[in-house]
Amino acid sequence: MRNFTIYLALFLCLLANKTLAQETFEAKARAIAEKIESITKEEKAALKAEIEAVNKELEAGTITKEQADAKKLLLAETRSKNIETRVGQAQDELKELVNQKVEGKIKEGKNHYFSVVIKRDSIRKILGERRTTSQFVFAAGVNNLVTDGSVANSDFRYWGSHFYEWGFTSNTRLFKNDNLLHLKYGMSVMYNNLRPTDNRVFVTNGDQTNLETFGYNLKDSRLRNVFVTLPLHLEFDFTKAKEKDGKKIFRTHQSVRFGIGGYAGMRVKSKQKLCYELDGNDISVKEKGDFNVNDFIYGVSTYIGYGETSLYLKYDLNPMFKDNAIKQNNISLGVRFDFN
Repeated sequence: MRNFTIYLALFLCLLANKTLAQETFEAKARAIAEKIESITKEEKAALKAEIEAVNKELEAGTITKEQADAKKLLLAETRSKNIETRVGQAQDELKELVNQKVEGKIKEGKNHYFSVVIKRDSIRKILGERRTTSQFVFAAGVNNLVTDGSVANSDFRYWGSHFYEWGFTSNTRLFKNDNLLHLKYGMSVMYNNLRPTDNRVFVTNGDQTNLETFGYNLKDSRLRNVFVTLPLHLEFDFTKAKEKDGKKIFRTHQSVRFGIGGYAGMRVKSKQKLCYELDGNDISVKEKGDFNVNDFIYGVSTYIGYGETSLYLKYDLNPMFKDNAIKQNNISLGVRFDFN
């Protein structure tokens, strides 16, 4: 999905063509782009104001630090869901707009001075002139816990435990006349899932969270932790610059890429789902709580690939559980897509 980048390209085109009619494809696409940008700004501003209000309550002594942290986590989760829902609706609007364009129901706007042609190559030409581009990032793969420096003999299913990640990043070329080094930064939502082996579930005993055998035959047992994170990578992009009219044109994500960096963020939700059969009935139970999982996360990550696709590895430097006697760190390996 390349929506965000396409929106920006359309916006730049339309600034140069102020006399386009409001009913053209370009004008409507611009309106949707502005709506998505507005949604993100509104939700972030609202979250900032809400967190400031919680901090004031904490300073006034009307709530404890634990209550303040719980409020902040709930607020972050709510705003994250709002962004996902509202942006999803805007994406549906864009899909319908494109369908109408393909069916010829919407005209293109032209005038004497400028003509906007919606083509991928034209968009790339515009974006190639800019030192900062934007991407939609999606990653998925397998997930597990490192115990004593290894995932051998793991308590979790190797292929059944998985992770997902999605988010938006900005990619800034660090040098004006060289395309090798880029700084890549943004925001991501991470979903880390663990499925225990041997018919076991997570059970909280005070400040310890242990795996214990379940009393019934489990069809599925899964613990999911959701984090909102801020990733930061130094990216090496070997895409060659092109010459046109004596001028260098720099583009990204068209050759071998390598990134190394890390991430930090906060947990917004933990949930355990159990599915089993009881007296011939299928039972599904969802347990929400913190399960003594660390509220904050930080780690290192790297990726290497070609074009928009790369192999992706991330590792949490802090243990998954706050006070467990045995320290276990989350590790994920999968495929990552950076869509311009």
